[in-house]
Amino acid sequence: MALGEPIESGLTRLMSKRAACLCLINAPLFRTMTTIQETKELFRRADAVCFDVDSTVIKEEGIDELAIFCGVGDAVREMTLKAMGGSMTFKKALTERLSIIRCSREQVNKLITDHPPQLTPGIKELVDRLHERNIKVFLISGGFRCIVEHVASQLNIPLHHVYANRLKFYFNGEYAGFDESQPTAESGGKGKVISMLKEQNGFKTVVMIGDGATDLEACPPAVSELMQ
Repeated sequence: MALGEPIESGLTRLMSKRAACLCLINAPLFRTMTTIQETKELFRRADAVCFDVDSTVIKEEGIDELAIFCGVGDAVREMTLKAMGGSMTFKKALTERLSIIRCSREQVNKLITDHPPQLTPGIKELVDRLHERNIKVFLISGGFRCIVEHVASQLNIPLHHVYANRLKFYFNGEYAGFDESQPTAESGGKGKVISMLKEQNGFKTVVMIGDGATDLEACPPAVSELMQ
C-alpha cells in the first residue's frame, strides 16, 4: 500500500517547521535526510512512529500557554527556549518553570477547556494514514499528560501510547509539584522510553519526530536524522 498524499502533505508541513528533526532508531547507515522522498522511505520501513507534541503535533508550547494563562508568560518563555536549546538540564528547567507558574488543578482544566491545543495542519491525516498501515503511533512529550491526553484523543491514539509528565496537586487543588519518576522528566528520557518500547514490543525500526534538544537525545542509537 502506497503512503500517498496524506503522508506527503503531513511530512511537508512538519518539515517546514522551524526546527524539525527526524531520527531513525537502528538504521544501518548514517544519513542526513533532506528530501520528502527519503523521509517517506523511513516511514515505509517503520514499525512505530513517535512524535514529540509541543510545537510538533500541536502549534503551541503547552507550558508556555499554561504560563500565559496563569499570568507569568514572559518569565517562563525565556526558560523554555533555554530548555529546548539544551543549555540546562530538562528537569532543572521544568522544575524552575513550574515553580514560577504554580498552576492549580482548576487552572489546568480551564486552560484545556477554554484554549484547547491546536493541531498542526496535516498531522491528523498523517496519523490516520499511519494507523491504516498498522504502524504504531506514540506521543512522547516533556509536556503534561493532562494536555497530551487531550491531543491523543483528537488523533485516536490510545492513552497507553502516551508518555508525558504528570502534574501533582494537593487535595484542595493547589500545585504540589510533578512526578519526577517519569522518564520524560529527565534529559535523555525520550530515548529511554523508545528503548523500552523496542524491548517490550520487538520493534526493529522506530522513527522519532520532534523539534528540540530532548528529541535529538532520543536518537542514540539512531544513525539517521533530519534537522531543518
